[in-house]
Amino acid sequence: MSDDHSPGDRRKPYSDRGGPEGRHAETHDVEREKLTNPTGPDQETDEQTEALLEKQTPESIRQAQMEGTSAADDSIAVNKLPELNQEDLASLVILAPDTPLEQGSVYLNIDESPRVPFRATGDMTAGKIGRVIAKKMTDYDIWNRLTA
Repeated sequence: MSDDHSPGDRRKPYSDRGGPEGRHAETHDVEREKLTNPTGPDQETDEQTEALLEKQTPESIRQAQMEGTSAADDSIAVNKLPELNQEDLASLVILAPDTPLEQGSVYLNIDESPRVPFRATGDMTAGKIGRVIAKKMTDYDIWNRLTA
């Protein structure tokens, strides 16, 4: 654009329409468009849902699972697992109560008889269903002996 504002140049350097939004307003009923366009579901979440989502991050679940206790330190677990020696019991981690279980991961409740592996859903915690061990934290040989 030229900075020449002499009487010979009557063109205006910028449009008076207001750009693309102004042009759109000339050809459409903008107010009606706002009222009739779908907005999708409300994105509001309550405080409990937010707290659960913050608590259920994969990192927080892994950290909570690592804070479990050794089966050798739990006298009830020692009695329920006669097929394991002291060394195996020491390597077996029982998840702490109220530890959230990672959705889709495989676990074993050692309090059940017979012991059957299960896949966790998003709302499961270790304390609610008994003494639980995670397959991914257990030696495969020990896992196979427990589930045989």
